[in-house]
Amino acid sequence: MATVPQVRRVAVIGVGPAGAIATDALAKEQAFDVVRVFDRRPIIGGTWVYTPHLPAAIPSLPLLLAGKADVAVPVPEQFPTETLKSEQVNSHQLRFSDSAQHEHLHSNIHPDIMGYTQEPLPWTLSGRSVQRYGLDGPFRHREVIRTWIEDIFTREGSDKHLSLHTTVERAEKVNGEWVLTLRKDGKGDKDYWWQERFDGLVVASGHYNVPWIPETEGLIEFDKRWPGRIQHSKRFRNGEKYKGKKTIVVGGSVSAHEIVHEILPFAQKPLISSIRRDPIPSFGWTPFIHPHIVIKKQISSLCPTTGTVFFTDGSKVKDVDHIIFATGYTFSFPFLPVVQERVEKAYRRLPGVYQHTFDILDPTLTFVGMLGGGFTFKVYEWQAVAVARHLAGRAQPLPPVADQQRWEAKRAAAKKGGKDYYSIAPDYKDFFEFLRKIAGDPKEGTTGRMLPAFCDEWLTVWKGMVAHKLRGFEERERAEEEVKKEPLRARL
Repeated sequence: MATVPQVRRVAVIGVGPAGAIATDALAKEQAFDVVRVFDRRPIIGGTWVYTPHLPAAIPSLPLLLAGKADVAVPVPEQFPTETLKSEQVNSHQLRFSDSAQHEHLHSNIHPDIMGYTQEPLPWTLSGRSVQRYGLDGPFRHREVIRTWIEDIFTREGSDKHLSLHTTVERAEKVNGEWVLTLRKDGKGDKDYWWQERFDGLVVASGHYNVPWIPETEGLIEFDKRWPGRIQHSKRFRNGEKYKGKKTIVVGGSVSAHEIVHEILPFAQKPLISSIRRDPIPSFGWTPFIHPHIVIKKQISSLCPTTGTVFFTDGSKVKDVDHIIFATGYTFSFPFLPVVQERVEKAYRRLPGVYQHTFDILDPTLTFVGMLGGGFTFKVYEWQAVAVARHLAGRAQPLPPVADQQRWEAKRAAAKKGGKDYYSIAPDYKDFFEFLRKIAGDPKEGTTGRMLPAFCDEWLTVWKGMVAHKLRGFEERERAEEEVKKEPLRARL
């Protein structure tokens, strides 16, 4: 059983919803002399920062498919120092520093199971949300979410721990310390570099940075012949760009059906939805059933010569203007070599980590927010408090290393990788209660956060939230007055 060395200095990487609650939990634990928080963006919000001004293109499709697109940059040999800015180090495209936000993005989780215990989400509705879901609509505009994250930092002074516009270029264990190599964008043509040392590390940098696109016959050649036609949902900004364009959206999860309906009023009819397997169970087929949507199976190949797209059901589509892959993301930690080496050998998962939170071999390395499947962001709070107590030496001990490794091996064998592996669905209660048990109660005399027991009513809210989301699609269909009645399978 690995014991946690004395931790007095903690670094947090990321200022999104996971980084915000991790910082708050660490500060309220009142056990650490130093808490520092770093993020490469100039403002708080993480992936909820809208970046329409940044270049929206995949820097290299071959490298992306090979898993080598997001790589560590060279660092100076001496610190502190200044260097000239360069494309390799400062390019937003090469560094994947744009966010996965589009103009009209809203949350897709009910506030009651999204907000934190002491920080509920505000009841602020956009006009678009009211129009689609009514005055009781549970979904919040992206800027409402970003501001809420910022408020978590500022309301009790946690912003004093922040160093924004600061990229963690390397995090390595040296003589028992975490040595962070940091780079800040300086004025003019200079970058400023320095190092700081810590006892513990919380990685909350998110997993919506590097797109994942499935390898497909002819994809690279098609992209070379028809540049700009292959896109990923991360670079989607609004539907107007697709006015009159023949468009295929690939994927069956939330981002896919949201983009489908953003594009639908503008794109050439019919819009084509390519779904490899059944859509995400929570929403099912309903978002894709529409008189102006044709559902096809997985893309089998693309012909770079003619621009034709072929599907596994034997059908084909000619003269396609855009193919948007809403196929998710892959984990990437180029700044953390000990983890990146593992990631490159695994299939779309974070290996060597117990219960998506604790590094198995190094008890001073922890993760918050590297999961999915629902109850985000609320589950981040449970992770954050468990991590804070763990690093403070106040948590219940984790199982022996061998047991943690068996948990990982069993899950990898059953789930493989991707969303199936890092999703906590449908075992929400078990996961929340595991973290609550590890965290225990706050130490008497401190301001540590108290985690309540999992509330079964949250599951009822979850089901109602899904119904509310689907109602938005139904209302759009009724408004168009073109809903088809024939069974879905007849249209495949």
